[in-house]
Amino acid sequence: MSAPTLPSVGFIGLGNVGGKLAGSLLRNGATLAVRDLDRDAAQPFVDGGAAWADSPRELAESVEVVITCLPSPAASAAVMEADDGVLAGLRPGAVWMEMSTTDEAEVRRLGALVSRRGGSPVDCPVSGGCHRAATGNISIFAGCDRDTFERILPVLTVLGRRVLHTGELGSASVLKVVTNYLATANLISLAEALATSRAAGMDMNTTYEAIRISSGNSFVHETESQVILNGSRDINFTMDLVLKDIGLFQAIADRHGVPLELNPEMIRIFEDGADRYGPREWSPNIIRRLEDATGLSVLGDGFPADIVDDEPEEPGAEVTAHR
Repeated sequence: MSAPTLPSVGFIGLGNVGGKLAGSLLRNGATLAVRDLDRDAAQPFVDGGAAWADSPRELAESVEVVITCLPSPAASAAVMEADDGVLAGLRPGAVWMEMSTTDEAEVRRLGALVSRRGGSPVDCPVSGGCHRAATGNISIFAGCDRDTFERILPVLTVLGRRVLHTGELGSASVLKVVTNYLATANLISLAEALATSRAAGMDMNTTYEAIRISSGNSFVHETESQVILNGSRDINFTMDLVLKDIGLFQAIADRHGVPLELNPEMIRIFEDGADRYGPREWSPNIIRRLEDATGLSVLGDGFPADIVDDEPEEPGAEVTAHR
């Protein structure tokens, strides 16, 4: 059976994640138009056959699916609602896919505006790291009605390997923030575990392996601990983005009256890290607070400076929740 024909796609936001996702579309033969504030970021896609749009409106007028992948809810709102924004050019029957990590209330607000224009909104954030976004092996959550989900599933399975329909619009954004909260908690605990092991005189390569083969293992350990021990601390994710994500998680908890204890402390830790080292410092360098406090250098031998997905690209598929 031949693969389904992909609709024409317009992609806005070619940053660390968005550029890699757009690359998967281009690599797999999608008809693609692109837009970014930095024309230089778009040039490789144009050179590869994508069309350039001078505005979000122009892009929306030319495609069946519009994808936004932007750094903040405010950026998405500006791209959608400006006089030359997506809403001004959205075609009836088109789909808007919000792939940014955003606020559930905001995506529902913008989604209502899309619906009034005759379009279908979807929030579909990704999870699994930039290295998996680059190979099309990342996981994707999708919040929308079932008919829209089935319409865009061919696009989603090019962008990612595992695709979960999470329910109504906004549900994917809630779950994305939940998973980023958990990853941040894991990162902070690993920083403490690695620093304490170093202070206790443990060999750091042995420490890494002990955690990896034990009940303490995790996706975050197998990726971020490696770049911590290398010293690059480069995971393509910065402290200001961590603060955005755990701030969104706190807002969800506050709206629903959940008295969190751990997340406020995590916010304090990352605010301190951003103050000390700058908001655009790589997030794994949160361990530097402990290195500075102890005078230790938490490093190992032979770990990579960045994480590369060594699994071959595979066709994506829907995964279903256990019932």
